[in-house]
Amino acid sequence: MANATESPQKSAASDGDLIGLDYAFDLLRGAAEYTASPLIASLAKTIAAFPDAALDVAFNHKQIACKIWARNALFQHLGQSFGTIWVLGGWYGVMAAILFDDRRFAIGHICSIDFDPAVAAVAHTLNAEASAAGRFSTNAADMYSLDYHGPGTRPDLVINTSCEHIPDLEGWLALLPPGMPVLLQSNNYATEPSHVNIVGSLEQFAATAGLSNLAFSGELELRNYTRFMLIGHR
Repeated sequence: MANATESPQKSAASDGDLIGLDYAFDLLRGAAEYTASPLIASLAKTIAAFPDAALDVAFNHKQIACKIWARNALFQHLGQSFGTIWVLGGWYGVMAAILFDDRRFAIGHICSIDFDPAVAAVAHTLNAEASAAGRFSTNAADMYSLDYHGPGTRPDLVINTSCEHIPDLEGWLALLPPGMPVLLQSNNYATEPSHVNIVGSLEQFAATAGLSNLAFSGELELRNYTRFMLIGHR
């Protein structure tokens, strides 16, 4: 599974789940009002529209910590301006939403690409403002089948924060044009069955990726596993 999502959809919500969702919706609407955060407001609407989506997993503190880490390192090492970004294994579009939410960035368009077509509606709701403005799109595709060289469609940056889900990381990276900017994350979390290609260390990750220009490499210690990140050029 090249573009595996990080968790399956939840089963149909029970009455108790729906009460909890109402509570979460009201809480997030209040938080959005207090903070004037468009992202929190969009999350509230997405929870209400898709009660069966695993948004609690997508927005758990470790997932968000890893994405904020990626966003800050991206700004520091590759800059703020990107015409087109492709997020592979984009799932519910959380990485895109976090980037759009940061006013330091000038981003023309983000395409969230995932093998599962069922996640697209959730991603568009979470990124509703950018979607309405033509700045956000989704694509239900296998990352191995994409044309990374196409004139007029070639992305300015490829983000893949789910490299542990890819059986052949080197084979996928070989599809990218030399010099293409990339942000990659993987981990050493061996007990998750969908993690088919974990790495044991940052050094192993860097050696496997074999980037021609490595602008940043680092690791983030989390409970149960370590997240590794590389930023540079293919």
